[in-house]
Amino acid sequence: MIGGRLKCLLVLVLSVISVSFFNVATAQEKEHAGHDEKAPETTQKEEKVFDANEVIFAHVLDAHEFHFLSYKDAEGHEHHATIPLPVILYSPQNGWAFFMSSAFHHGEHEVEGYKLVSNKIVPVDASVKVYDLSLTRNVVQMILAMTLLVVILISMAGKYARGIGTNKAPTGLQNAIEPVITFIRDEVAKPNLGHDYKKYLPYLLTIFFFILLNTIFGLIPGSANVSGNIAFTAVLGVISFLVISVNGNKHYWGHIFNPPVPMGIKPILVLVEVLGVFTKPFALIIRLFANMVAGHIIIICLVSLIFIFGGLSRGIGWSFSPVSIAFSVFIYLIEILVGFIQAFIFTNLTAVFIGQAIEDVHDGHDKHQIGPNDPVII
Repeated sequence: MIGGRLKCLLVLVLSVISVSFFNVATAQEKEHAGHDEKAPETTQKEEKVFDANEVIFAHVLDAHEFHFLSYKDAEGHEHHATIPLPVILYSPQNGWAFFMSSAFHHGEHEVEGYKLVSNKIVPVDASVKVYDLSLTRNVVQMILAMTLLVVILISMAGKYARGIGTNKAPTGLQNAIEPVITFIRDEVAKPNLGHDYKKYLPYLLTIFFFILLNTIFGLIPGSANVSGNIAFTAVLGVISFLVISVNGNKHYWGHIFNPPVPMGIKPILVLVEVLGVFTKPFALIIRLFANMVAGHIIIICLVSLIFIFGGLSRGIGWSFSPVSIAFSVFIYLIEILVGFIQAFIFTNLTAVFIGQAIEDVHDGHDKHQIGPNDPVII
C-alpha cells in the first residue's frame, strides 16, 4: 500500500517536472521565433516568469536595503516597499560619495558614476577602483541586535543593583533571561572550565545571546539572515580562535608541538595537531553558517512552490497553497528551536576548546583537588 502511494507520488513529481520543461522549451521557441519577425511596438511584453533562484539569493545574500514586498498598480507599474540604507563609497580617482540606496531605483539609474548590479555597487567605468563602506542590511540589523542586547542587559543589571532579583522576586525579562544565564553557567562554563569559569563566562554569555538574538531577528519577514552569513560566523570563529590560542598554556602547546609519542610518528602527529588548531574554529564557522542558511532556504523553497505551480496552472497553485504554508510554518517553528540549539552548540564547543587549552596537568593529576561540590570535567 505504501509502495503504491510512493509510486504515485513519484509519477506526480515527474509529471510536474516534464510539464515545466515543456513550458520552458515552448517559451524558448517563441523567443527565438520572435527574433526572426519584427514585433510591432504595440505588442505587450510577456509577464516576467517567477524566478525562485532570484528570490532565494535575494533573501540569503546581503543588500543595500530592507525589501518587504513588491506590487503592481492598476496601470501595471511595479512598486517596492523598502527601507533604503546609506551608501558610503570611496574611490582613489573620484573621492568620497554619500547618498541613499534608493537613488539607484533598484538598479535602473546610475548615481555619481556608480550602478547597482545584483545588489553590488560597481563603477560605470571599469578602470575606477571603489571601496564599499556602506551600511548594508546585515550591518544595520547586527547593530540593532547589539544595541537591543546591551539595553536589555544594562536594564537587568540596574534591577539587580536595586535588589530586584536578589532581595525581591525578579520581574519582567529577568524571569526569562536569568534561567538562561544560570544554564550557561552551570551546564556549559563550570563543567568545561572548572574553577576558571568566571573568567570566561562573560564571553560565553555574549556569543550565546548575540547569536540567538541575530537568529531571531533573521526570522522576521523582510529582515536579513545575519547568522546565515559566512562573514558573521567567520568573525565569531576567529574571535574564538584568538581566545583559545592566547589563553593556551604550555601544556596545551607542548602537546601540539611535542606530543608524547615515539619519534618515528611524531612529525606526522605534530602536523595533525597543528591542523586541529585551525579545524576547530573552522568547524564552528561552517556548522553555524550551514544550519542557519539551510533553514531559510527550505522556507523560501516551500513558499516558492506556490508560485511555481501557479505558473503552470492557477488552480494547482491555489490548491497547493495550504500544503506549502503548513510546511513553511512548521519549518519556521523548527528554525526558532534550531536558533537556540545552534547558539548553545557554538557556546558549548567554544567552552570545550578553551577548557582543553587552559587545562593544566601536573604529574598526571589536576592542579587542584576536586571537592565533592566541584564540577567534574569530562
